[in-house]
Amino acid sequence: GNLVPKASTFPSGIKALADYVHGKGLKLGIYSDAGTQTCSKTMPGSLGYEEQDAKTFASWGIDYLKYDNCNNNNIDPKERYPIMSKALLNSGRSIFFSLCEWGQEDPATWAQSVGNSWRTTGDIGDNWDSMTSRADQNDQWASYAAPGGWNDPDMLEVGNRGMTTQEYRSHISIWSLAKVRGRSTITV
Repeated sequence: GNLVPKASTFPSGIKALADYVHGKGLKLGIYSDAGTQTCSKTMPGSLGYEEQDAKTFASWGIDYLKYDNCNNNNIDPKERYPIMSKALLNSGRSIFFSLCEWGQEDPATWAQSVGNSWRTTGDIGDNWDSMTSRADQNDQWASYAAPGGWNDPDMLEVGNRGMTTQEYRSHISIWSLAKVRGRSTITV
């Protein structure tokens, strides 16, 4: 069947939320997985249901898809991610596609034809060492980033209270210099 939003979290549904967000001049993103389940193993992934899920995301008015890499049956990401990319292109809605395969297969070298951004590192932590480590790892891929295709050393941690104000300022500056497409993430 189709993906169904949790009624207690989204009592009016995702479409109503997207309409509200769009009415504020903002865009709405959603998370899914290129495996059978999401990383938490509590929600279904899109593996094998890419066309169906892409159409669902489009019908909800989703603008951005972060597509993770858990529970993937050991299928190569170079095989899995293009399937969702094609499904999104066929969905009738322009949806920014963020590949999150943690940089394991050097996606900067192949993902430009698949998505709009690609993870170049593992998950970031809200501390100075983690942030600078991600920046260093991401640096080797800077030449691959260009309008329409961006490196993603993971989210901005600004405001999560693990770094000082000055460290957060540095975090934003480093991500800007690294040709990273900026985005804010709010977990609902």
